Amino acid sequence: MASNFITVLRARCVAAAALSVAAVALGSAASAAHAAGAANGGPETPFLAENDQAMTRMMDGMSVKPSGDVDRDFTAMMIPHHQGAIDMAQVELRYGHNEQLRRIAQEIIVEQQQEITAMRLALGQPLPPSAPAPDQGQGRAPANAVPVQPASSTTMPMPMRMDQEMK
Repeated sequence: MASNFITVLRARCVAAAALSVAAVALGSAASAAHAAGAANGGPETPFLAENDQAMTRMMDGMSVKPSGDVDRDFTAMMIPHHQGAIDMAQVELRYGHNEQLRRIAQEIIVEQQQEITAMRLALGQPLPPSAPAPDQGQGRAPANAVPVQPASSTTMPMPMRMDQEMK
């Protein structure tokens, strides 16, 4: 069963890595668009600035020197990639208004935290201490916003069967 989990995890991570390569190609164009929007001083300025910071941290974190261990190098790149998704989802929660997208952002946070945990466990790395979600009172989060709870670092995520349909 554990072997199956690792196989599924690797397949999902390979797919995520392919998306990451596409993100790198689009990143400079998106960053330029964000910079242009932020320079205009419009209502989207704080969102664009925070999102750009998240993207920059993610891209910087993904630049790793090869260690000679493919698995470690892969996780060294994927963990910042997943953390970038978490950071961007938190920005959506602070500034977004569409309830469906806010729920998706909450799901992204939970799922990406679980995958980071799974990758660390697969390599026998220590887990970071649990911490509360960042304050969502910043920005323009609606009064009825549901706080996001971080994934427990003590539970192992359930493996997803590749033949299951994603919801």
